[in-house]
Amino acid sequence: MLKQAKNIYFIGIGGIGISAIARMLLLQGKKVSGSDRDDSKVTEELRKAGATIFIGAKKENVPTDCDLVIYTVAIPADNPELMEVKARGLKLLTYPETLNIISKEKYTIAISGTHGKTTVTAMVAKVMIDAGLDPTVIVGSLIGTTNFIMGKSKYFVVEADEYKKSFHNLEPSILVINNLDLDHLDFYKDLADIQDSFLHLAKKLPADGFLICNTKLPNLKPIIDKVKCQIIDYSELELKEKLLVPGEHNRQNAKTALGVAQALNIDLEKAEKSLSQFAGTWRRFEYKGKTKSGALIYDDYAHNPQKVKAALQGARELFPDKKIKVVFQPHLFSRTKLLLNEFATAFGDADEVILAPIFPAREVFDPTISSEILAERIRTTLKSEFDPSLEKAGKAEMTVRALPDFEQIETYLKSSLGPNDVLITMGAGEQYRIGEALLTF
Repeated sequence: MLKQAKNIYFIGIGGIGISAIARMLLLQGKKVSGSDRDDSKVTEELRKAGATIFIGAKKENVPTDCDLVIYTVAIPADNPELMEVKARGLKLLTYPETLNIISKEKYTIAISGTHGKTTVTAMVAKVMIDAGLDPTVIVGSLIGTTNFIMGKSKYFVVEADEYKKSFHNLEPSILVINNLDLDHLDFYKDLADIQDSFLHLAKKLPADGFLICNTKLPNLKPIIDKVKCQIIDYSELELKEKLLVPGEHNRQNAKTALGVAQALNIDLEKAEKSLSQFAGTWRRFEYKGKTKSGALIYDDYAHNPQKVKAALQGARELFPDKKIKVVFQPHLFSRTKLLLNEFATAFGDADEVILAPIFPAREVFDPTISSEILAERIRTTLKSEFDPSLEKAGKAEMTVRALPDFEQIETYLKSSLGPNDVLITMGAGEQYRIGEALLTF
């Protein structure tokens, strides 16, 4: 279906995964158009590559000569473009179904896990490219200005998303499970449900395939016990080279990439050298610039407690003597509510936490949870866990506040940021715009 199609329309074309498919088809010389709710760096780069992009969903956007529509599973059933496509009887594929078509034709290396998979995917891609394996790559971020690399070999490296079991459409020969924790609880019932989903994918591995994981992680035991492929424990690999990206989480990510290198018979010393030159990806502790007052601005996509904690530990490691200020926009009412206690303990390496209103994404408003409630829970946790010995490090002065909109956050920061501050805008919403605005005043 993909090979025959000449004019493809994408619903939700700005999504980080689906946009990679759009880019791939553009490189194949096909006509590509699509829509999304907002403009972004992703849609901007797609326009430069030759795609026609519409902002807002209207049935008139779908081309009259369209012969295939690819859409994200995140859009609602009453999306006007989706309803129009179905009424016209056009061929339809979801993004995961499209990945399935590509995956079946390649030696697939799927990078999964509750957190860290984007960085691991990018690291694996770099190691393989530097080793001359020329893979095709889909990553959930931008490496430079692209989230897609068109390779000529049999290898396909892809970030495997567990949301709505999308990764079940992949046919992996190598599977990375970087870690496994509670997340996407608007879809999964509990930890056991998440484990069952990962197990379903792991069982697809052939006998001569590889599962790359840390066998000591208790949440992975139900999966490890039931697979019949070879297992490489990345936690047992030694990382000698110093990385450009900070934090213990990135050192573990690099070990995971080394595990893939071992499975592919890449020389591990050369793989380490490649990893030592890895500079990170878009929105993963991405340096944005310096304000006129001398404050450093970073942005990070961290949106669950483990990612927040890891990102801040990395920041503290890199800037031990600076004040770390965080603007965090919680993502989803359900995630914030269900992981409230976990979020409350995730900001320990920050000196100040500023909470923006919850980004609802696909969810309807829930009055029982808010950023104000999260702020109060963080304050309560700080008081109950405060160690007087930390007072010398300034922790006694840590402040937490929730502000009603981006404008008030910007106003507050304009008057309070100084040369000893590092500001990190954090979350899966639109809080990065705050950091970008601060760089212009």
